[in-house]
Amino acid sequence: MRRRTVAIGAILGMLAVSAGAFGAHALRAQVTPERLEVFKTAAHYQLIHAVLLVAVGLAGGKLPGRATDIGVLALFGGILVFSGSLYLLVLTDTPMWGAVTPIGGVLFHVGWICIAISALRSRPM
Repeated sequence: MRRRTVAIGAILGMLAVSAGAFGAHALRAQVTPERLEVFKTAAHYQLIHAVLLVAVGLAGGKLPGRATDIGVLALFGGILVFSGSLYLLVLTDTPMWGAVTPIGGVLFHVGWICIAISALRSRPM
């Protein structure tokens, strides 16, 4: 699971960089400045959490246990739901997607808490 976590985090990080570049170059003339800020927020949060996934994966056996596994899944789900809903909101101009975004935020919180629990339960690094 740890090698896979690093790989998934790295791919999501690359996609966040691509999304940021897309927003900065292709979307600038297509959407309002407010919508562009929403898109930037999605890319920013995706990148932060992708880096966290890489870090957790690199920690490997130092963060064993179910809390880590749940945390990784929650972070991955948070990226999909939080950033994904914001990307969809901007690209489809469908405000309904904004109602989905807080679910991703909750998943981010769950992920961070689970990683913290795992770290507190682990052996000293």
